[in-house]
Amino acid sequence: QVQVVESGGGLVQAGGSLRLSCAASVSIFSINVMGWYRQAPGKQRESVAQITWSGSTNYADSAKGRFTISRNNANKTVYLQMNSLKPEDTGVYYCKVYGPGYEYWGQGTQVTVSS
Repeated sequence: QVQVVESGGGLVQAGGSLRLSCAASVSIFSINVMGWYRQAPGKQRESVAQITWSGSTNYADSAKGRFTISRNNANKTVYLQMNSLKPEDTGVYYCKVYGPGYEYWGQGTQVTVSS
């Protein structure tokens, strides 16, 4: 059974920082891309950042310059360092691990940014 488990969410004031972690219990050779997505109340889930096995990254415009995605392949873990947080960053953050023919989602971790 594949498990994808997020941690690190919480309540923070605007301008603060949080670091999210996601651990995946899948074969290390199966992991292609790991990414973070978020869903704000009443809105659709949206992409935040992704990182490939080789370390190539992609960010949503809203995350550029404030968020940094990184991964530890040995530990099958991906991180999202979020700085200069804004109230509009509030939502449930989900981790996805995916590749050709498969994708696995975590249960999500709540991030709340107060103004």
